[in-house]
Order: sequence, then structure tokens, then C-alpha cells
Amino acid sequence: QVRLAESGGGSVQVGGSLRLSCVASEVKFCMGWFRQTPEKEREGVAMFDARSGSTLYADSVKGRFTMTQDYAKNSIYLQMSSLEQEDTAMYYCAANNFCYPPEFETLAPGAYWGQGTQVTVSS
Repeated sequence: QVRLAESGGGSVQVGGSLRLSCVASEVKFCMGWFRQTPEKEREGVAMFDARSGSTLYADSVKGRFTMTQDYAKNSIYLQMSSLEQEDTAMYYCAANNFCYPPEFETLAPGAYWGQGTQVTVSS
């Protein structure tokens, strides 16, 4: 059982920044960030596939969000800048040994999930 713990969420104004962190009890080859609101289905935000070395971003966050990883600390991070109200959501960390091809749709099934951290962006 892999345990994931997110932190770093909070409330910010439009245009602000936040940095989310996720510490894993065990790092998997595929690590990523997803988000969900009560009105929308869960969506992938960013993911990293260690086998290919590729990082994937949702179109809605490209150029604003940056995902990094520090496997020495069993951690991944999501630096979020130029935040918009549409970014308001619960953000979840996910880990999976399989994500081929490297897409959100292959990472999510069977992944381990954290409890989430809330991000609220207000005007």
C-alpha cells in the first residue's frame, strides 16, 4: 500500500501562486496531479513518466503550472502560477507503476491516491 500526502493548498487571489507538495511512502514510475470539483469530473493536471522522462500537462495549465520531482525525498511538486478562478479544485496526487502510453487516462486506473489538498482562487 502506497501512502501519498499532499500539502500546500490554500486560498489565493487571481494571478497568485501556490506550490503543492506530495510525499509518497514509495515512489512509482508514474506520478501525477489531478483535480476535481463537485461540478466536474476528475481531470489530469500534470504527470511525469520516469521511464520516458516525459512530463505531460493539461492544455488548460500549460505555461502556468510546472511539475517537478525529487525522488531522493519521495516527493513531487506542482508550482502553480497565474492562478485563475477555474483552477479552484481539490488537487490529488497519484502514483502508479504503469502509464503506457504516458497519458492521464493510463495513469489514473489502479493508481494510489492521496487525500487531496484544496486550492481556492478568488477574484
